Amino acid sequence: MSQWNEQKQLARNWFESLRDQICTAFETIETEAGSDASFQYTPWDRTEEDGSPGGGGVQGLIKGKVFEKAGVNVSTVEGRFSEEFAKQINGAAEDPRFFATGISLVAHMANPHAPAVHMNTRFLITQKAWFGGGADLNPPLPRDEDTAEFHARMKTACDAHDPEYYTKYKKWADDYFYIPHRKVHRGVGGIFYDHLECDTEAAFERNFAFTQDVGKAFLDIFPQLVRRRMNEDFNEEDKRQQLIYRGRYAEFNLVYDRGTTFGLKTGGNVDAILMSLPPLAVWE
Repeated sequence: MSQWNEQKQLARNWFESLRDQICTAFETIETEAGSDASFQYTPWDRTEEDGSPGGGGVQGLIKGKVFEKAGVNVSTVEGRFSEEFAKQINGAAEDPRFFATGISLVAHMANPHAPAVHMNTRFLITQKAWFGGGADLNPPLPRDEDTAEFHARMKTACDAHDPEYYTKYKKWADDYFYIPHRKVHRGVGGIFYDHLECDTEAAFERNFAFTQDVGKAFLDIFPQLVRRRMNEDFNEEDKRQQLIYRGRYAEFNLVYDRGTTFGLKTGGNVDAILMSLPPLAVWE
């Protein structure tokens, strides 16, 4: 994997830079709301089964007036998949060695009118190398205006690279973020993509540029939606609906989410992996 060293560092640098930009944007919103909440950062290290170092990451967590709980994590890990798990990963069946770097974000909002959100982008290397990720909006009380603007911004990011991307990746998100046992979608969708393979230098540059634009699109649109909704009045029924919705969100992440599985199967930091779970939820 040494031939990928430059690309590994480029991807890692971008994900960490995006983390810094997003955290600053969220803290600015907290300041505007009269809160002094800020991100608390917890580094963690990963160890392979044989005791050798396997990389690590940093968990960033904020609990404030607007962001009831938001986590923005970055990680860069490498090592070997278990024999069983390697069979499920692109390019790992013959050789279990892997490298992965990425950013993962989930925000649960205090005001039920402000949408929760998820965003993740990553670069993985096995015997193949590829980018994946996306962003999706998860409002407990959906608003058509917010949904339309979020999708429009993701479409703009996609269209700059391939006119077929948005239709394809929107459908992928709709299919992926579905809770079969509830027969409902987790949210109002967005885009989801995977296996943008980098078999040439040109392919890496092209797919890396797209992945960067997905992150920039998220950074552009989501703070706008938060500012629009964070001061709206809400009542007990609105809050109840939010907590019920959060229960559905938790069910998806614990039962179906591939990122949760990947983190737990590769010895990631449990607290960082499960930061996606809401601070409060109900099941009725």
